[in-house]
Amino acid sequence: MKPITCLSIFYVSIYCSCFAMGPSSSESVKLVNVGVILDTADAWIGKLCLSCIQMAHSDFYAIHSYYNTRLVLHVKDSKSELIAAASAALDLIKNEAVQAIIGPQDSMQTNLIIDVCNKARVPILSFSATSPSLASPQNPYFYRIAPNECAQAQAISALFQAFQWREVVPIYIQGMFSEEVISCITRALQEANIHVSYLAAIHHSPDDNQIVQELHKLTTLTTRVFIVHMSPMFGSRLFAMAKEIGMMSEGYVWILTSEMTNQLTSLNSSITDTMQGVLGLGAYFPKTKEFQHFQVGWKSKFQQENPTIIGPELNVYCLWAYDAVTALAMAVEKAGVKEFGFQNTGIYPSNTTDFETDLGVSLIGPKLRKSLSETRFRGLSGDFNLVDGEVNSSIFQIINVFGDGKKVVGFWTPENGLTRKVNSTKTNTDTGIYSTSKTNLGPIIWPGDSSFAPEGWDLLANRKKLRIGIPVKPGYGLDELVSAHYDPVTNRINVSGYCIDVFKVVMDALPYHVPYEFIPFNPRDYENFSTGSFYDDLMREVYLGKFDAAVGDITIRAQRSLYVDFTIPFTENEATFIVPIEQKRKKDAWVFLKPLTWELWVTSVCFFVFIGFVVWLLERGVNKEEFRGCPSDQVGTSLWSSFSTLVFSQSRFVVIVWVFVGLILTQSYTASLTTLLTVEQLRPTVTDVNQLIQSGDYIGHQHGSSIIEFLRKMGFDDTKLRVVRSIEESDHLLTLGSRNGGIAASFAETPYIKVMQSRYCSKYTTIGPSYQSQGFGFAFRRNSPFVTDVSRAILNLTEKNQDIMKAIVNKWFNNKSRCLQPSIVDASYILDLDSFHGLFLLSGIASSLALIIYAAAFLYKHWQELKQFHANDSLWKRICILLIILRQNDIRIHAGEQVSRTTSTISGDVHDINVIDAS
Repeated sequence: MKPITCLSIFYVSIYCSCFAMGPSSSESVKLVNVGVILDTADAWIGKLCLSCIQMAHSDFYAIHSYYNTRLVLHVKDSKSELIAAASAALDLIKNEAVQAIIGPQDSMQTNLIIDVCNKARVPILSFSATSPSLASPQNPYFYRIAPNECAQAQAISALFQAFQWREVVPIYIQGMFSEEVISCITRALQEANIHVSYLAAIHHSPDDNQIVQELHKLTTLTTRVFIVHMSPMFGSRLFAMAKEIGMMSEGYVWILTSEMTNQLTSLNSSITDTMQGVLGLGAYFPKTKEFQHFQVGWKSKFQQENPTIIGPELNVYCLWAYDAVTALAMAVEKAGVKEFGFQNTGIYPSNTTDFETDLGVSLIGPKLRKSLSETRFRGLSGDFNLVDGEVNSSIFQIINVFGDGKKVVGFWTPENGLTRKVNSTKTNTDTGIYSTSKTNLGPIIWPGDSSFAPEGWDLLANRKKLRIGIPVKPGYGLDELVSAHYDPVTNRINVSGYCIDVFKVVMDALPYHVPYEFIPFNPRDYENFSTGSFYDDLMREVYLGKFDAAVGDITIRAQRSLYVDFTIPFTENEATFIVPIEQKRKKDAWVFLKPLTWELWVTSVCFFVFIGFVVWLLERGVNKEEFRGCPSDQVGTSLWSSFSTLVFSQSRFVVIVWVFVGLILTQSYTASLTTLLTVEQLRPTVTDVNQLIQSGDYIGHQHGSSIIEFLRKMGFDDTKLRVVRSIEESDHLLTLGSRNGGIAASFAETPYIKVMQSRYCSKYTTIGPSYQSQGFGFAFRRNSPFVTDVSRAILNLTEKNQDIMKAIVNKWFNNKSRCLQPSIVDASYILDLDSFHGLFLLSGIASSLALIIYAAAFLYKHWQELKQFHANDSLWKRICILLIILRQNDIRIHAGEQVSRTTSTISGDVHDINVIDAS
């Protein structure tokens, strides 16, 4: 006997023995009628699920033979028709008095019978009707033993973020429930800044020609990423035709929603051969030992019942159907109801049709509904836990169709995002990280047997060149930035300028070739011309699709980003004022005082006097002739000695230090004065922005430029702002000046200032401070796939290839390097005390130290004479005595007199001082 046959006999024997060991005869088993509505005639999925439902019924009561209730299954075939499903539900409730219904499979069928079940208070358990709108507070008796299809939207969004796909085209069968799912997916993608470029809705009953026409339309788009949401019946036809027209080749991306992915195991090899490289999101269920045991028994049973189906494979719908029976059996037992039946409400009139006949209200409906909501167990599909009428499970596995079957390349969970394993010991939740990295996925084989992830778009799908709009404003004359001139010889428009050269270099740096053509933009040639900003009109034309991109002196602005996508800026993002330079030097008789501040002047004079005194005091005993004489001569000599140290070398310690200080001070003074006299010839007319505001001068700005917003924020009055329409006009107005009908300064961004200074060299200069602006950027259509790659190329150009950028700058603004730039603030050349306080401190310490040593030696030498002081002598008397001693000491040295005479003289002088002091 075959093992499978033995296993079947084993299950039957267990089932029978359990019934024999059931409740005693004194307590009869209550039979509860349950309806099952499936497509069992033509749809093989219905046959698979029916076998699982029957096996769940036998397995459950084989284990729970002591239960006082038994489910009795009444199976009805819906024949894949709406009316048949509705009729089956009415028949089951009216004639079979079923207390619950399992099924049907289709969302449309389920939606039709939900209202009937709500009125009859009959719970309906669906394991395959996954449309989001079915579960709602208005349908309290509907239970979905499967995840909501909208739960996969975030998982699909994570896949797009992992591979950086920026555009997508959903393909689906027309119908309310399909559009609900597509709406959820589209919303999640848009939140991640992923653009849905087209919705490919196929008729609900299409022929092959309609499918082919829709696929051919998709080949004309640049998008190469498609999301397929349809049943396996339609999906198999779609992929067969896509393969015929070459859409399953390298460069394409196909992503299946769970509706088709959950049934991949049941598709034959001829269908999967057309789906090689496809990705799909399917519901996850753990491969436990219970599942493996069940799978062996189910295959045996199903093969016996359906011998024509070879190699059947379980899918997750079968497991949900199995768990639905288990949950219903447990809930019926837990409800503890003794009577099962219906109560006639009598609210229907007698003349109603059969479809409207009063079905009555289930007696156990409310209790059974409550019991179902509280049912918890570990099923084949995972933990069974109903939250708001739905299974609380939202883990998806990512499937890659390859070879004869499928392989799991990763998983997605709401907490961790993309992950390699679901039951790993350390998940991203531990670190609080939601991952959208493709490194958390296994190796994927893409269409065309490629191992490299596709870019997601084909730029040359329609074999058309990109239309690049360039802003060419007649009369402004900014040829250095962007210009277009018609060549009558070649009958072509030649485009040039700094912005054009940068764009060409950036596009050449892309890893692929992009054909493009420049088209000059004149707003009056277009229907949407407005009297507003010239650049805003250009952005509007890009938004409307007249241009694929715009290149030129286009400032990045928040308002414009609502219509276009900007690359990162390729210019310096600053704006400042440009003002004229005064060519005539101002005459100032006291300019020689400007190099030093008044604090430095006063300090220097004080040190001159102090150093002169120290030198005189130290040298008077050695240089007898030069440092002696009458008091007036000695004062003059002391001052001259301090000034003379600036040019003559001395041998004394103090003089050496002071010569060092004086040398640095005089050299610095000379350099500063020379600079001031030179720079005075190139002084800007305005040195401070506040000066412009306070004086009420007129300020110029570019026509149609958003730079005017900066001026208003700075405090400039609109009446003082004047439009400048060309470089020549700006030069003319600046030359006139604000008082003569011109302007005092012009506010512009760095590129415009470079043009101005390149043309007029040292005639103009800038004054600070600089204000942050967004700079110039290339504008593309919203969600264009070029933006990321072009921005990356700009970064590489500005960081790694700076020589190329310098060459472009020198090509268009090469005169600026030869211009002599003036100083903006004269005070930067003025020397202050802080620059020399160290030198003065050094000189002061040296001089003071020498003075202290001299004083100590003097006191030591004349100590005996100083003893004559009395305790009551005043300070003034003591000072006079010291001066007399000093004077008599000089006389003694000069005349060679005896010490005795000196002493008598001193005594007499002291007597005279006493008399003076007494008086």
